Formats: sequence, structure tokens, C-alpha cells
Amino acid sequence: MSRFCLPRDIYHGKGCLEELKNLKGKKAVLVVGGGSMKRQGFLDRAAAYLKEAGMEVRLFEGVEPDPSVETVMKGAAVMTEFGPDWIVAMGGGSPIDAAKAMWAFYEYPETTFEALCIPFNFPELRTKARFAAIPSTSGTATEVTAFSVITDYSTGVKYPLADFNITPDIAIVDPDLVTGLPAKQVAYTGMDALTHAIEAYVSTLNGPFTDPLALQAIEMVLDYLPASYRGNMAAREQMHYAQCLAGMAFSNALLGIVHSMAHKTGAAFSTGHIPHGCANAMYLPFVIAYNAKDPVAAKRYAEIARRMGLAGTSEQALINSLIGKIHCFNRQLNIPANLKEFGIQEEEFKQKVAKIAELAVGDACTGSNPRPIDPAAMEKLFVCIYYGTEVDF
Repeated sequence: MSRFCLPRDIYHGKGCLEELKNLKGKKAVLVVGGGSMKRQGFLDRAAAYLKEAGMEVRLFEGVEPDPSVETVMKGAAVMTEFGPDWIVAMGGGSPIDAAKAMWAFYEYPETTFEALCIPFNFPELRTKARFAAIPSTSGTATEVTAFSVITDYSTGVKYPLADFNITPDIAIVDPDLVTGLPAKQVAYTGMDALTHAIEAYVSTLNGPFTDPLALQAIEMVLDYLPASYRGNMAAREQMHYAQCLAGMAFSNALLGIVHSMAHKTGAAFSTGHIPHGCANAMYLPFVIAYNAKDPVAAKRYAEIARRMGLAGTSEQALINSLIGKIHCFNRQLNIPANLKEFGIQEEEFKQKVAKIAELAVGDACTGSNPRPIDPAAMEKLFVCIYYGTEVDF
């Protein structure tokens, strides 16, 4: 048996942030990140709408990128003291992820991250509050997913939380919130969305409910991402919807080793953080070449290419066209072609690649990848990605 879970309500369209004034409740905690929502006036608008709904509002500001255990516990303490019946998270993936974890600790103060990390083993939520999510980037889609990642910086441990309980009750997908995104962020988050959709389509858990969402998201990203990157606001609106569709697909079908690799390399090298979407963009064409050695995955990659109108009469030609299209997008979006071009030092890469490969194989996303992989094969794949060489194994 499979399960397909989405928010009960998804509001979309310019100005739909106003839907906050129709929420029914007495108190709301509004969780936000580093200040862009405040600078652009959206935080004040959201708070005003909640007050118009008759609610008392408490702000929790300053959630950092890759939110920490400490931030989660501070937010949970604020909620415990205030007693909200709505938790409203607005911003990029970080404040929404953090608020999901705060929600769990607000409702179950005695729980632990270790207990919550057991996949799909959360206690029943909504005993105290419901959850609304409002994305301000077009990539993570955490507003419609059952996932959250929290980091314990004292140990370096990342806690991946996965449970349908933390799927928001309401997603408000308002394209007004992404009009001010920098071009580089548009590129990285857009390629993250494309990776979500492609990995969901070829995942071992794909199905008849996720496939249409994944294919529609892929088509929209290919149609609109370049124009969105150049600042076309009509295209940027469509990208905001595309990433949400991709999120619906991967929240239910899960992902694959592009994400496993990105998770384990983001902070692995001394030359600097590799942004998540940038890593996905670099790794995706090489992973397609690896996974396409599996006949079932090959058919599905070829079907993506065929549906998107890419060139090719044979299965392999279609797969090559898909890989070529992604390389072409990366060039258009000024994304490096490989890890060496990104600036990772060769000596450090050689020193660390075996351990990174081992960690990537152990990542939660590896289990639904269409082709099995072990640490030795993962290391070979990383070497191809570092130098930009052909994947021939």
C-alpha cells in the first residue's frame, strides 16, 4: 500500500498572502528568517492579515540558513509560553523547516530529535496547533512536503525529519514574494526544483499520483527557468508554481542520489559552502548517466526527454538529449560544469572523497534511487563529477 499526502489547502496566485486573514484561531506565531521578508514589507503584511483574522500575533525572527537545534528549541519555548493555535512560517526552506520542528517540540516537549529522526514515526500533531507555510523562494517546496532538516552544530549531526504529520495544513504560494530574488538564487533554486521532479519521476517509489506532477514540473522548469533567471516576472510566477508541483511529487515518491551527494558535500570542503541547488545542478547529468545503466530507469529518463520534445529516436539518444539539455541549462545559468570548475582543490578532494562517498551511500535519499550503489561506485561517480569525465560504469 502507498500513501499520497498533500496540504489540505494550497492557495496560489498573486496577492494570495491575503488568505491569512481568513484563518480561524486566537493566537499565531509567525516564524521568519534573516530579514528579507521584513525589508520587503511582507512580514508586516502577514502580521496585519493575521490580526485582521482576530488573532494575537507573536513574531519569531532570525532563523538562520541550515537551522540549528538551538533555534528550534528557542522557538518551541516561545510557542509553549504563548500557546498559539496557528504556526505560520514564511521565507525560504530554513524558517519553514525550523518551524516544522518547533511544532513537534511545542506539542511534545519531552520528545527528542533522536526519536523524531525515525522515519514516519512522529507522534500525532495538531493537538495544539495547525501549520501554514508561505515560501519566498522557488526551489525547496517545503511548504508541501513531509520533510525538515535540522543541524546540531555542536556535533555536526544533521537530523532529517520525515513524517506526513509535518506536511503543512495550508500552503500559500504567492509569486509576489519571489519578485526580488537575486538571479543566482533563481538559478540554484530552479535547478533544485528540476532535480526534485526528475528524481521523483525515476524513484523506485514513483507512481500514478506522482508521475503527472513530476512531468508537469519538469516541463514548466524547462519552459520558464531561463526567462525567470533573466528577470521576467511572468516566468518567475510560473517557476514558483513549478517548484511546488515538484515538491508534491518528491514528498510522496522521494528522491535519489543527486540529493544524497549534495547533502554530504555542501559543507565538506575548505574552499567554501556548495549551495544545495548548485550541487544538484552539477551532479544531475552525471547521475542520470549512472542510473541509465539500469533498464527501468533508462526507460523513464527517455520518457522524460520524449515528453519534453527533446531530440532522439532511440532510448539512448533521448537520454543523451536530456543530459545535454541539463548541461546547456547550467551554462545559461552560470553554474559550474563540475566540482573542479567550482573551485574545489584537487588534493583536498582526493583526501576526502572516499569518506564523502561512504556518507552519501548512507544518506536517506539513496534508498529510493533507481540503481543500487555502493561506496566504491559512489567514489567513482564523484571522480567523474570532479573532473567532468564520462560515466562509463
